[in-house]
Amino acid sequence: MREKTRTPVIKTLCSKSIDSLLAITSPELEILAYIISFGNTDVHAAQLRRCSIQVSNDNIYKLYQAIGRHIALYPEDAARFPNFSPTVPPLLVVGPDGPLEGGRHFAQYFHGRDGLSNISERHPDLNVDLGSSSFCHNFQPVKESGVEVALRLLESRPDRSITYVVLGPMTNLAQLVRQHRQTVVDKIGRVIAMAGALDVPGNTTSVAEFNVFADPYAAKELLVPTDLTSGLPLDRVILAPLDITTNHELPLPHYIQKVDPAFKSTAQPSNADGKSPLVHFTSSVFERTREIMIESGKDALELHDIVAIWCAIENPPEIIPAGSLPGMSTGWVIAERTFDIERSGEITRGMFVTDRREENTTYTPGTNRAEVQALLDLRQIGHGLLESTALPARVEIEELALEQRQGKGVACLVETPGPSVLLQLLTRRVWGIQ
Repeated sequence: MREKTRTPVIKTLCSKSIDSLLAITSPELEILAYIISFGNTDVHAAQLRRCSIQVSNDNIYKLYQAIGRHIALYPEDAARFPNFSPTVPPLLVVGPDGPLEGGRHFAQYFHGRDGLSNISERHPDLNVDLGSSSFCHNFQPVKESGVEVALRLLESRPDRSITYVVLGPMTNLAQLVRQHRQTVVDKIGRVIAMAGALDVPGNTTSVAEFNVFADPYAAKELLVPTDLTSGLPLDRVILAPLDITTNHELPLPHYIQKVDPAFKSTAQPSNADGKSPLVHFTSSVFERTREIMIESGKDALELHDIVAIWCAIENPPEIIPAGSLPGMSTGWVIAERTFDIERSGEITRGMFVTDRREENTTYTPGTNRAEVQALLDLRQIGHGLLESTALPARVEIEELALEQRQGKGVACLVETPGPSVLLQLLTRRVWGIQ
């Protein structure tokens, strides 16, 4: 592990838990703020209501309560959670409650009405009792907007030192860039976002990944700017699309073997007796998700957001850029991809419309599939019946071509040190198991 200064991070999320656990247990990171966005559920279920902390089902509170209960029973484990009670607690902020334009969309079908697989109903013992719990050393709720907090933090830190991690819709970041783009360009170190699907199906529709689907207007403004004076500084942006995140998994048989032998499903809910409070919390969250994943054909959790957090841990802003792309640590590979983003299509909202005509990336993740299949034909290697080998001639039209409109592509993660490396890291840090 690198021996360098800690990377300060601003984290936009939609009431997730395991990715926050990895961040809290990672000494390489300094969590400056949690900006809670709409997404998995509505913003008020994901966090506290504005100007009020009288909410018992807040998910960040539940997570910190579980860690606090664990440390109370196992004080020798306190060192495993370096971001649990920091000297300067992170700010807890209510972010956007809807997209820049259009209607709101939530992933309650997957994450439940409370954003944590409905544990508020199934496990009332995990609900937060603010009368007996104190979180003042863990985080600081503030009434400022997500834009105001992000701006204040950027201005308070050295230039290009902060990593902004986006694990939900990009709405807050888009609002920040709209209002204070020059500050973002001058001050932001990196933006790492779990977003999009390039050469694989979507997870919300057949073509769209949820975070982009929830606010395609924000994603397009930031990633596919209409001119060089708008959008993010793309030389400091890294996307972790479904293409790379999907094959990073937490196999639940592994979780049962290593962490909680009693773990089952909602039919046999987790019992706090005989297990640590943290294990009880994670098992309670995983129960419903396991049932949904088994229906889709796998007994595993896909670690989409975890990959983005891992990328932030291993790839701080101080790494020297590689030309026009962000510099990466050993074992991490990015490729520049050219795409546009569909904002309002009847069936293609949130789609990354990739331009494979000039690509030089590997396969898979994607390049021009027709070219690859043509090479397979030359070598007499079979390919799927639905794979076309046609290479159409270009037809010029009056509008500027896609690659001319956006100027340059976006750095997309195509290789990590490997799913097994992440699984070992997660198991060791979150649950303390070698």
